[in-house]
Amino acid sequence: MNEKYRVTEFADLAGVTVRALHHYDRLAVLRPKRAESGYRLYSLRDLERLEQIVALKFLGLPLKEIKTLLDREARRLPEVLRSQRLALEEKRRCLDQAIHAIEDAEQAIASGEPAGVQVLAKIIEVIEMQENNELTKKYYSEEAQAKLAERRQEWNPEMQAEVSRAWSELFRDVEAALDEDPRSEKAQALAVRWRKLVEAFTGRDPEVSRGLGKAWADRGNWPGGMKEQTAPFANPKVWEFIKKAMGSPQG
Repeated sequence: MNEKYRVTEFADLAGVTVRALHHYDRLAVLRPKRAESGYRLYSLRDLERLEQIVALKFLGLPLKEIKTLLDREARRLPEVLRSQRLALEEKRRCLDQAIHAIEDAEQAIASGEPAGVQVLAKIIEVIEMQENNELTKKYYSEEAQAKLAERRQEWNPEMQAEVSRAWSELFRDVEAALDEDPRSEKAQALAVRWRKLVEAFTGRDPEVSRGLGKAWADRGNWPGGMKEQTAPFANPKVWEFIKKAMGSPQG
């Protein structure tokens, strides 16, 4: 454990570049001891830490978070690993769907038929799903992402159809009630329905709720496909009415 290695020797031993070691040192992710002459001196304990850094980096964690985990929050490591596992499983599911959709198109073309509209639509759907997953990372914390990924495993097309129907009906009903007083009984009933649908998605989890708020606040920067999908729910008058209704006691 007392054996020391100069940076080039340690890089060869660990299978990384000297440049990477210098980068880790600058970010204080891996800080070796220094000789009196100023040279970096690495130990086998540093090698153990480096292996942890490389493994966590491979899983997609940023170096800043890796440093925090290894320095102070080792107890959070199982939670972070679970979150990354769920995220990777979700990515694998999307990739499998993309592969199957492309295989269907290839088979259709190989049989002498052009790829059907349904097959091409499926490919577009998969691509849009991957875009949605990238947006999830932008707006939701890792904790919220893990919860959403876990919930998606239990989701099915029938549940999605039911939720879509409920939101469409609610938007239609709110648009028909825009002339109502937000404090009225009718407006308050609409606010209750709205709140229940939101809570069905968030599970009343504050992390998921914060992410949802960030996402909708940034709707102007969404990809075109997502904007188009949510266009029926973008009427600003509806959102303003519901905001007033939720902030008003029943009159």
